[in-house]
Amino acid sequence: MLRRSARSPLRRRTAIATGAAALLLATVGATAIPAVAAPVRPTTSTRTTTSLAQRRFDAMTPAERVGQLLMIGCPSTSVSASCLQIIRAQHVGSVILDGNSTLSIAATHRITAGLQHAAPRGTQLLIATDQEGGEVRRLRGPGFTDYSTALVQGTWSTPVLQHWATTWGSQLRRAGVGLDLAPVLDTVRKGDTHNPPIGAFDREYGHTPSVVATKGVAVLRGLVAGGVSTAVKHFPGLGRVTGNTDTTAHVTDRTTTAHDADLQPFRAAIRAKTAFVMMSSATYTRIDAQHPAAFSRTVVTGLLRTKLGFPGVIVSDDLGQAVQVASVPVGQRAVRFIGAGGDLVLTVVPSQAKAMESAVLARMRTSPSFTKQVDAAALLVLQQKERQGLLR
Repeated sequence: MLRRSARSPLRRRTAIATGAAALLLATVGATAIPAVAAPVRPTTSTRTTTSLAQRRFDAMTPAERVGQLLMIGCPSTSVSASCLQIIRAQHVGSVILDGNSTLSIAATHRITAGLQHAAPRGTQLLIATDQEGGEVRRLRGPGFTDYSTALVQGTWSTPVLQHWATTWGSQLRRAGVGLDLAPVLDTVRKGDTHNPPIGAFDREYGHTPSVVATKGVAVLRGLVAGGVSTAVKHFPGLGRVTGNTDTTAHVTDRTTTAHDADLQPFRAAIRAKTAFVMMSSATYTRIDAQHPAAFSRTVVTGLLRTKLGFPGVIVSDDLGQAVQVASVPVGQRAVRFIGAGGDLVLTVVPSQAKAMESAVLARMRTSPSFTKQVDAAALLVLQQKERQGLLR
């Protein structure tokens, strides 16, 4: 996700930063995937269920379980009364700090602590942000490192990059943030001058899948060592599109296949045990031409969950303001994402939580199979929260 505050036109920066000070500033043909009859998530029979997560799940109403599948945008600079009200009313389980902030680590921690006061009893909020480097750094105040774009980070040695990522992760942790929506694992080919969501902002770690995999996994491991979880993005890749799904409709990738080399960074991240994967909202005609990836059972369940074997939490890119999904009714965006096999629905428009919750509950009343999907996703999110110490 690239919020609008970071969309001002930029010149591509190609200079390579050097020295300690700079560090601180610093296709394969289409192959069909077997048809997927229904999304299959890990369940209590296929995963080890932690007792505390199971107890919290068992005590929840259907609405409370649905709330665990919602992540809403809240300001990064204040404790919003309206956000608190929505978190309580819709039992929201996760928040993304939206908008750039120049507050210190301590001041940011006061905001995240304030948000936690609205969390459901015994189940704290999972609080996320976008902290990639370069133009995509939501938290910019005292104590947060001012560091370079991913393209520059990709020129650093792998040990140095992992070292600094550990520092960035520890800063987020001290601020009360438990999930970084990073690293970006999209590959933009060298010389591609028209890739609005990634290349225009130097968000790629390099121009080949192998470099992106190596450097992206270094950042992943560093962030985890610093105390935060990672959501690698944007599966199955935004490196070949010519539109930004946040600002453009009908964004389509006509090249990527289910056996594409550009999936290598995501495979590497799954092997490195990333806890979250964020879905792209583009349409991939050589994988599923009928649905955006976030709404595609073929992509979410068939490719990511089954073929690549990802066992963790699948989170959407923004389904709130993104023009790519604007033609879909708000509530149905959540229903379609969960129906495809997704777990955590992200909207930067907090007022949409009510419509999303209502639509999911309505679908549950008419579909036992969909209800099982919701329950499996809610339990998966709670299991991840327990690993982060967010259950009491």
